[in-house]
Amino acid sequence: MAAAAVATARQPDISYTPNFEQYQARVRLRQDTEALATKKLPSSFPREVRSDLVWEGASVGSHYDWNFVLSPEHVDELEQALAHFKSLNKPLGYIDQSSFPLPNLHSALREISSELHQGHGFKVVRGVPVARHSREDNIILYTGISSHIAPLRARQDSSYDGKPADVVLAHIKDLSTTEDAAHIGAPAYTTDKQVFHTDTGDIVSLFALNTAAEGGRSRLASTWRVYNELAATRPDLVETLSEDWSFENFGNPQNPYNTRPLLFHQPATPQSPERLILQYARRNFTGFGALPRSTEIPPITEAQAEALDAVHFLGERFNVELDFEQGDIQYVNNLAVFHARDGFKDTPEQQRHLVRLWLRDPELAWDTPAGLKPKWEQLYGGVTSEKQVFPLYPYVRSASNGASKAN
Repeated sequence: MAAAAVATARQPDISYTPNFEQYQARVRLRQDTEALATKKLPSSFPREVRSDLVWEGASVGSHYDWNFVLSPEHVDELEQALAHFKSLNKPLGYIDQSSFPLPNLHSALREISSELHQGHGFKVVRGVPVARHSREDNIILYTGISSHIAPLRARQDSSYDGKPADVVLAHIKDLSTTEDAAHIGAPAYTTDKQVFHTDTGDIVSLFALNTAAEGGRSRLASTWRVYNELAATRPDLVETLSEDWSFENFGNPQNPYNTRPLLFHQPATPQSPERLILQYARRNFTGFGALPRSTEIPPITEAQAEALDAVHFLGERFNVELDFEQGDIQYVNNLAVFHARDGFKDTPEQQRHLVRLWLRDPELAWDTPAGLKPKWEQLYGGVTSEKQVFPLYPYVRSASNGASKAN
């Protein structure tokens, strides 16, 4: 009976790329046919949250400088730390605050972690001297700096080169000209626009090895500001976001989908302030490229389709555009800030190439909601120094590889 119900239910007319006219039509239809105006906020959710994490792109720059520019003295210290780590002849998984020592820069990097967890939720470290270093040395510099901000690295893939591994570094680069289209199931490996979403884990960090010839701007938006707008104007969508959704696991036969909310509320305690956590990626509900959403799992509802569009278009409304340059490292509180990317164009001479770490700072980390704990265990549980892998060259990781799901 359950299988028949899934087979007969229909997925709403929605794709990975949001369509504003389609969204507006869905809003009008639901308002005309459902008693949405009578809906109230779920009892546990606040009417408004107030924090430095509530900001708008149009005004945040007037009171917050998100750039931390490395001084010549800082760069000298980084060079010394790089040389020290290389002298140890250890695998990159052993990079930490002791093997990559930054006695003078350390306190400033710890302040960045405080800003991520207790301030505005994002910061850009500028001026890593990419051009003078090899690919491997740049990855060591990036990982070493990051170890002072959030020392735990998450598993982004569980195998590499056909062997079990804790792959902790991912490459974000257009591979559509070198990979079969049947392999690419995520926009990270294309030149396409990426819509507003979160990654997984506490902190998402991106390091610009190179920028695009044209486009590719990074955009951030406060999910707390988005929440306040929905709470004031569409409390029914807050309820929808806080209910269970069916997340596509893209061909995993043992666990084809899992269910959890997109939005979590944590009341204030004597140890921590009130918090909201939004965790989702649109492609889990719409599919993308070589990984369409399976017809064998429950479709999303019309309310969920509207909620996906609502949070995206509010993200566009409130976003701040970052001028991401070569040598920049972007750190984002992935629990309270979501991100997007403009489409871009590469040339043979200049190609956009970022590398990514998912991080956690156990000293300042927020409590993980029960609904996210299984995923967090997959990310951080048992990641060992000796098994960590830092691929030097881009590849389509397993969770985004259509070919691997077909096998």
